[in-house]
Amino acid sequence: MNTIFPTQYSTVSTKALERFLNEQYSFKEMSCRLLIRNVSDTYLLEGESEKHIFKIYRNTHRSLPEIQAEVELLHHLKQQGAKVAFPIFDKQGNDIQSFNVAEGIRYGVLFTYALGKPVYDLNEPQLLTVGREMAINHNISSNVTLSHLRETLDINTTLLTPLDVIKPAFKDLPEEYEYLRATSFKVIEKLNEFDTTKFSYGYCHYDYLPKNFHFDENANITFFDFDFASKGFLVNDVMTFFVHFFFHVHFKAITQEQADKDFDTFLKGYRENRELSDEEIATIPYLGFMFWMYYFKFQFEHFEDWSNYFFTPRFIKERVTLIRKWTDLYCKF
Repeated sequence: MNTIFPTQYSTVSTKALERFLNEQYSFKEMSCRLLIRNVSDTYLLEGESEKHIFKIYRNTHRSLPEIQAEVELLHHLKQQGAKVAFPIFDKQGNDIQSFNVAEGIRYGVLFTYALGKPVYDLNEPQLLTVGREMAINHNISSNVTLSHLRETLDINTTLLTPLDVIKPAFKDLPEEYEYLRATSFKVIEKLNEFDTTKFSYGYCHYDYLPKNFHFDENANITFFDFDFASKGFLVNDVMTFFVHFFFHVHFKAITQEQADKDFDTFLKGYRENRELSDEEIATIPYLGFMFWMYYFKFQFEHFEDWSNYFFTPRFIKERVTLIRKWTDLYCKF
């Protein structure tokens, strides 16, 4: 019997991928190695004088239209001067590759390499740069109409649907679930107090943490990993960067006073290139709770393919404790 047993997440041969990419992109013997098997499979392609990143998406995470939308957005950003790692066309003019693997068709994209490294203790010039360049990205993404659909960040996708999806994970943690449920409706009530019709809207990165941008030795910045790019209030990106400072204070890397000062410096840089209202900033605590819930849903849904090594009752309790700390510090109900 030669029937292949159903598979949900395979890993392609690195050597076979190396041969394929060298041929498809006319490279001269670039080496290929797996960097991480995670939200997607990420490979480093390296030659004597250049590097590239190749990402193979899981078909349970991203459909082809969603990948096409990400690629389309990055081309728009690059063409209009944004400092992003962008997709590369192969010798036939394709920017998306397909692989017929055990679980079906998976798709991959080759990206330029973001020179430098992540910086978690950002100095004043770096904070200003992050703000200025995020604003430039928003000036572009707020005026783009993509031909392929991406997810929309709203009450349903970031609160109501996550509440429904993650409920089975809280079977033995009813108090923690009730806290998330009750707080979600408080957040909805609070957001209804704001006139969000005046908020800037467009495509968000939705993960602007320092792990997703590099500074090189000449202080040049490159943003990458737009895998979660979605349509929503652009202040969502400001919020995700604010999450970095929350983590930094939580892990005692900096004081709250320094975090507040650093975030204000970032905002100063942002406002040099784009307007950001005080009312938009005031929604950050509530959008932040929605951010936590959105990724709770992602972690639960992709348990078998990605997060099984840490998604445990202990993780759930610790994450809810962290969310409680966030709401206690910032939310005013």
